Amino acid sequence: MKNRSALTRVIATGSIAVLAALGIAGCSGSNAGSDPDAVGVTLIVKTTSNPYFVAMEDGAKDAAKKAGVDLTLAAGKEDGDEDTQIQAIENAISKGDKGILITPSGPAVIDAIQKARDAGLYVIALDTAPDPTDAVDITFATDNFAAGKSIGEWTKAQLGGKKAVIALLDLFDDKVVSVDYNRDQGFLTGMGIDTVDPEKNGDEAKTGTYDGGDYEIVGSEATQGAEDGGRTAMETLLSKNPDINVVYTINEPAAYGAYQALQAAGKEKDVLLVSIDGGCAGVKNVSEGIIGATAQQYPVKMAQLGVEAIEKLAKDGTKPSTSAGLDFFDTGSALVTDKPVDGLDSISSADGASVCWGK
Repeated sequence: MKNRSALTRVIATGSIAVLAALGIAGCSGSNAGSDPDAVGVTLIVKTTSNPYFVAMEDGAKDAAKKAGVDLTLAAGKEDGDEDTQIQAIENAISKGDKGILITPSGPAVIDAIQKARDAGLYVIALDTAPDPTDAVDITFATDNFAAGKSIGEWTKAQLGGKKAVIALLDLFDDKVVSVDYNRDQGFLTGMGIDTVDPEKNGDEAKTGTYDGGDYEIVGSEATQGAEDGGRTAMETLLSKNPDINVVYTINEPAAYGAYQALQAAGKEKDVLLVSIDGGCAGVKNVSEGIIGATAQQYPVKMAQLGVEAIEKLAKDGTKPSTSAGLDFFDTGSALVTDKPVDGLDSISSADGASVCWGK
C-alpha cells in the first residue's frame, strides 16, 4: 500500500512529467475576456448534473484565468446528449476559437469534431477517448481499462475464493463509448474473467471461473451514469437474483444509487460495491464503508492541462504528446480503499480525500 509520502511523490512526479511532455513551463496572462487577442477555448462537458464535470469546469476556469485564455463553457443537458455538444462545437467554430476541449457524449459528435479540425481548431478529448481515437488531435484521460482492472483485482482478493454473483452497472445500452467498455472490461479482466470483444459489454460467458472461484454474471444494466439510473438498475438486477454479492458501477453517482437499492432490500452489508471516479463524495463513501474501493481519477488536471496545451500551441506551435505506449495522454489513477490488499498499490480514503479529483 502506498503511504502518504509515496502518494505525494506520485502526484508531484506525475505533474512534472505531464508538464514536461506538454512542453509547458508555466502560464500567465490577463483575465479571460480582457484581451481581444486572447486565445479562445471552448470546454464542452457531458453534463453539469454530474459533479465530476463541474470539477472539470472549475479546473479549466482556473487554468484559463492564469493563462489569459478566453474560455467558453458548454454542457449537454444530460449524459449522452450529443445534439447540444454538436451545437457547442458549431458555436466554437463560428467564434473563431483556437481549440476545443470535449468529453464526447457519443459517436454522433465525431462529424462535428472533424468539421472543427477542418476549420483549423485543435481538438482535445478529455476523460473519454472517441472512437476512433484519432478523431481528435489528442486525448487527456484516465487509463480507464487499468482503473477498472485495479478494482477487479481488489474485489477478487476480498472474495477469497467465494462464488462471485456479479451485477454490472454500465453507462449506456443505446450507444458505444470507450469509457463504458474500458472500465467494464478492465474490471472483468482484473477479476480473472475472460472477455470476448474488448470493445463490447455483455458478451462474456455468464457463468464460469474467475481467479479464485466460480462466478455468475446476473446481468448488465445501463445507468446513464446517474444516481437514479444506478438505483433502478440495481433494483432490476436484484429482482433477477437476490443473491448478488459483487456490484461493479461505471461511476460513483451510479454506485450511490445502487447502494440505496441494496439498503432498501436489506442487502447493503452483504455486497462488495466498487466504482470509478474518486470524487470527494465517493471517497467519503469509501470511508463510511458504502463503497469498498474506487479508482480515483483527476478531471481537474485533465482540464488544466488541456487549456495550457492549447495556449502553448497558439503561442509557439508546440503540440502535446501521448504517453509512451498509449494512444492518449494518461493523467493517472489511484485505487482508494481502507481495506488494502498485499501486492496491490492503493491509498487510503484519507489520502484520497486530500487529492480528490486533483483539487
